[in-house]
Amino acid sequence: MSLIKQLWLTIVVLLLLAFVGSLLIGVTSSRHYIEQEVRIKNIDNANALALSMSQMEKDPVILELLLAAQFDTGHYQRIELRDPEGGVIEQRVANAHIDDVPGWFVELVRFDIPAGQAVVQDGWQQFGTLELESQHSFAYRSLWRSSLELAGWFAIAGIVSLLLATWIVRTIRLPLRDVVSQAQAIGERRFTTAREPKTLELREVVQAMNRLSGAVRQMLGAESDKLDQLRRRMQNDTVTAIPARAAFLDHLQAHLKSDSDDASGTLALVRVARLGEVNQLIGHGATDALLVKVAYSLKQLGQLSGDGQVGRLNGSDFALIVPRHHDLKAIGHELKSRLEALSDEHDNSLSLPSALCEYTQGASRAELLASLDGALAAAESQEQNGQVILTAPASSVLYTSHDEWRKALNEALEQGVFLAHYPVLDPKGHLIHHEVPSRLRLKGEWQPAGIFLPWVSRLAMAAEFDLAVVIAALKDTETSGKPVGINLSANSLRDGRFVSEVITRVRARPACAARLWFELPQSIAFQQPKALQNLCNELLPLGCKMGLEHVSTQFGKIEGLQDLGLTFMKFDASLSQDIENQSQQQSLLRGMCTLAHSLGIMAIAEGVESRTAATVLFELGMDGVTGPGIRQDQDAQ
Repeated sequence: MSLIKQLWLTIVVLLLLAFVGSLLIGVTSSRHYIEQEVRIKNIDNANALALSMSQMEKDPVILELLLAAQFDTGHYQRIELRDPEGGVIEQRVANAHIDDVPGWFVELVRFDIPAGQAVVQDGWQQFGTLELESQHSFAYRSLWRSSLELAGWFAIAGIVSLLLATWIVRTIRLPLRDVVSQAQAIGERRFTTAREPKTLELREVVQAMNRLSGAVRQMLGAESDKLDQLRRRMQNDTVTAIPARAAFLDHLQAHLKSDSDDASGTLALVRVARLGEVNQLIGHGATDALLVKVAYSLKQLGQLSGDGQVGRLNGSDFALIVPRHHDLKAIGHELKSRLEALSDEHDNSLSLPSALCEYTQGASRAELLASLDGALAAAESQEQNGQVILTAPASSVLYTSHDEWRKALNEALEQGVFLAHYPVLDPKGHLIHHEVPSRLRLKGEWQPAGIFLPWVSRLAMAAEFDLAVVIAALKDTETSGKPVGINLSANSLRDGRFVSEVITRVRARPACAARLWFELPQSIAFQQPKALQNLCNELLPLGCKMGLEHVSTQFGKIEGLQDLGLTFMKFDASLSQDIENQSQQQSLLRGMCTLAHSLGIMAIAEGVESRTAATVLFELGMDGVTGPGIRQDQDAQ
């Protein structure tokens, strides 16, 4: 029974008890008072009438007229005159029926009033005995009216009390709901913080749970910092604090194998020419400071895409990945300007040659680096801060202008989006959901997302494209009954109309909602935390699953991570590269899994290339794996 019903029932019972008690006491007191007053009235009236009769002649006619006149002018139930032997001399009796008072009430409160008696004298002899009873109907009416008035007032008081109780309960229930929601969230390992209510008892509970949530946030931050420190020790260069060669090459490989919009972009190499001579000329400390400046300048350039990657390949060579950016001339110009500014700080004694090329999905990492290395050597042989830009062969370019791309993409979207299916499996080989990367038909062939997604983003068509993917995924899961993972881009999340349309379409298919796994890049959680929170608040109650993809060791620093209600996280493919042979990397992933599980979040590894790697990842605590080496057995489906 709900709290408000219990309170209503309590108020009704209390009011009934008060009403019955008040009515009983009131009626009993009134009845006793009326009985006393009527008894006295009977005695007084009997004595007065007997005295009058004693002083007059005892003619039967005169006595009859006197009794009739007294009976008619007064309010009497019975007047009776008896002789000394008990015989009736004269009698008047009124009708005892009371029209406007219920019979049951009369029987319930019936008065017990003795008749007034007096002796009628005839000289010195007793003429007879006079008995007189007053009418009781007015008393019954009075008691009945007072009972009705009391019941009416109690009814009004009851209604007011119930309304007041309803208001009080609602004012209590609002913070109580927050307390219940917070308790449920903590039970689901979502350590949210609630506003403290005014009610003392509830406030103490909320304060305790808020302290728990605060402690968990501190723990989360501390564990995240530890993981980040471990990652830096394992992967970063000690001088510049950017990824060393192995970690950077893993990132590059993950981009080349990606099926999202970061599968293509710009790759650049920068060299500090004659590093040994520079070290001798300006000293070891100044050289280290120079290398830090070069790394910082490249990191700033990488922020063009929000998630650019910088690495130090060796002592003098740096590399930069700028996903989703294909204007080599513009990036080259910005890069050269930054490098020349650094060179000018050393009186032009420092040369920083560079080389750039475009990387695409499926390209060979070794061939890319070999081509860039040759181009970098050519740039170094040029004038100071020389630069070489490698252009892609025309045959590999689908379209050459913005208009051609826009027209082709619009036509492809009209034909419909094709969804490929790649399984995400649990340790027992059972399907968690299918990743469904999109394909568009361009120039007569189904092209992977890495080919056209950069142009979708560049032409501001992300919302239109993502909506087409959501529609296709809804149809897919409605037909197959299998859960699917849907990738949403950051640009789409900024479009309020897109978000509203997605919510509307999911609500229109409630049976499919529980089979939808929405994935968003980790970068969104840092750049658009409120938009992500709003989307989670809308889709999670519908039964959808929400998660992040391409997650790094810094996920513990996401603002309000414990409040989002995320179902899963997909750890970036670079973290699982050659995992079976890297013990330090295994320690890092084990810590990430533990941290995710402490928040009730499922941990999934991306880019898994073999069953052996999957086995190792499951031993580290992964709940699921996906990648080119993962296939679902028919008997596990």
